[in-house]
Amino acid sequence: MPNSFDILGPDQPESPVVISVPHGGRDYPLALRANLRVPVEVLTTLEDRHIDAVARAARGRETMFIQRIGRAWIDLNRAEHERDPRIDEGAGESQPTAKVRGGLGLVPRRTARAGELWRQRFSAEDIAARIAADHRPYHVALSEALAHARKRFGCAVLLDLHSMPPIIDGSARVITGDRFGRASAVRVVRRVEAAIAAAGLRHARNAPYAGAHILDRHGKPAGHIHAIQLEIDRSLYLDPLLDQPGPGFASMVALVRAAIDALADEALDNPHSLAAE
Repeated sequence: MPNSFDILGPDQPESPVVISVPHGGRDYPLALRANLRVPVEVLTTLEDRHIDAVARAARGRETMFIQRIGRAWIDLNRAEHERDPRIDEGAGESQPTAKVRGGLGLVPRRTARAGELWRQRFSAEDIAARIAADHRPYHVALSEALAHARKRFGCAVLLDLHSMPPIIDGSARVITGDRFGRASAVRVVRRVEAAIAAAGLRHARNAPYAGAHILDRHGKPAGHIHAIQLEIDRSLYLDPLLDQPGPGFASMVALVRAAIDALADEALDNPHSLAAE
């Protein structure tokens, strides 16, 4: 079975920075469309709309993973156990996480714009097949790439790239997340934040987005693998309808490129001191 994600660059990275784009997918399988109770266009609100295009334009020699299938099919930034019993017949009986209760579990149940998404529950076998075909291979390949980068360069840095709706109070346009210090050494995060500040953008750390399963699973600072989530306000690179690339696209490509370069410099200059933090 072919992967549901693209791998750009070599399997064994030529840079200590590995990039993940888990929510940029815009492909929606027929099996998904058949069970929708809302127009398929509603699912774009679950996408990090065109952040994959920003990532592709910013990439140099880095190894990059980009999911093609839409997040509505399966969310790579949720753990395998985050299954919603309201739509998934194979969900366990453990207490659902806050994300699951809010309708944003391994398979999203609802959106704020349209409410409930599905006509009927999915079978346990259906969700298990999605995990086996789409979720697990992404994480295995990402883990292997990070391990290769760590072996070659002494440490590796995962940049998990996302975009967010504009924050109403306008307090920040870009958010860095490190799981409150658990996924990365603080020096690594500060290098990204310096690049954001140099671009003249307001930023915050871990609020309201601290990262989720991808950082939990792959960020291992004690093992010399650091993971950072970067959330970019969609109005910075999309048109006023937040649908297509807009006039700020090139500026956000430059910002992501600057963040990648800053992370690579930090990893290459200080691999041993980063591992010791």
